[in-house]
Amino acid sequence: MGGEGPREACGLFGVWAPGEDVARLTYFGLFSLQHRGQESAGMAVSDGERILVYRELGLVSQVFDERTLATLQGNLCIGHTRYSTTGSTTWDNAQPSFKTNGQRGLALGHNGNLVNTAELAGIAGRRGPATTDSDLVAAMLARQLDRGLEAAALEVLPLLSGAFSFVLMDERTVFGARDPHGIRPLAIGRLPSGYCLASETCALDVVGATYVREVEPGELVSIDDRGIRSMPYAEPPRQALCLFEFVYLARADSRMYGRSVHETRREMGRRLAGESPADADLVIPIPDTGFSAAQGFAEGSGIPFGEGVIKNRYIGRTFIEPTPALRQRGVKLKLNSLPEAIRGKRLVVVDDSIVRGTTTRQIVQMLRDAGAAEIHLRIVSPPIRWPCFYGIDMSTRQELIAAGSAVEDVRVFVGADSLAYLSLEALVASTRAPKAAFCRACFDGEYPISVGEEEPSKFVLETL
Repeated sequence: MGGEGPREACGLFGVWAPGEDVARLTYFGLFSLQHRGQESAGMAVSDGERILVYRELGLVSQVFDERTLATLQGNLCIGHTRYSTTGSTTWDNAQPSFKTNGQRGLALGHNGNLVNTAELAGIAGRRGPATTDSDLVAAMLARQLDRGLEAAALEVLPLLSGAFSFVLMDERTVFGARDPHGIRPLAIGRLPSGYCLASETCALDVVGATYVREVEPGELVSIDDRGIRSMPYAEPPRQALCLFEFVYLARADSRMYGRSVHETRREMGRRLAGESPADADLVIPIPDTGFSAAQGFAEGSGIPFGEGVIKNRYIGRTFIEPTPALRQRGVKLKLNSLPEAIRGKRLVVVDDSIVRGTTTRQIVQMLRDAGAAEIHLRIVSPPIRWPCFYGIDMSTRQELIAAGSAVEDVRVFVGADSLAYLSLEALVASTRAPKAAFCRACFDGEYPISVGEEEPSKFVLETL
């Protein structure tokens, strides 16, 4: 995927910890979840009486500074990093969403994508300039806020169809919720003076929280001075955690289903070496997600592991795009090769996936230009043949190169000497969880939640 892979639908963090600098904790939590969304960042904080929201387009480090954090004082806070899967990249669509009924307020952060957004818009009526499914849910909750956010959430959550993890708050309580299939992750951590919620366990580690458990599919949890309470709101049909979390989305130092993401990816690489060996001199990863898998491939094949591509880790989703003239000069914003390491060598190049194929093609060309003798591309996931409607930005079959092409056609397009993908069976086996515990729709077309006759559009609320 090489630095231009599918973007995930956001990182969530929430904390209830009186006496702690909750905005600073949230900042560090969001910083460690930056890989999940780079378009906007925001947080909402409450001192028990009122909610203050600050959000802006940009990376976490661009949006917040010491002065901003000093104004965000309170006992509870939620934060969000966004990559848009519903609605455009505008300030109005940045999160957390905030709504009030005049007396009480609520803030909401969402990771995932609803598939019945148009239907919900009919129920809620359009409110305000935002065009996200998240804002719609916040509006529906606000209409029932006089009963309290907990009662409102228990009423609204069963109406939602699709993938969602939410962090919510009113003036005094932080809530976390996951959809009945648990497609998007959300973990609970314990702090010395409270609890926190995070999309991934790496964020719990960063703020010094002890992992407690996952929020269960179909569960609403509340955290306040009464402690942590669990309220199931739906009967889970079957768990279906997004399998792509293990392939690409999660950070290597996170754990999911009790399994280290790094160890899982190493196992994927080892299995790929067994399934699709290559006669080569060096195994190199496409950073960052290819590292663990490439190490596994090297272990499984006996071919030495090395670096051949360097990533600029500070690029984010840049708002300053190169001009066409600069592009033609080959301005390499994200990845650059190490010619001394790869010249004359037969390479096994390990990457997590191929979505559109254009970035992979550019990487292969870059390695050829740097003097690679042969390029054997090994992908540690099956071909992505089906769109995702649950919060990853690959929502049409037209944009997926493997949807209508044989593996050989993809190989020719990207320009590799050979190309092989990991089998779905080996991918699932690497996680040590059963196949039925995952959403695998992008690989096998089996969608756990029906999306209806018409495929949902990213801009559904902008066309209503």
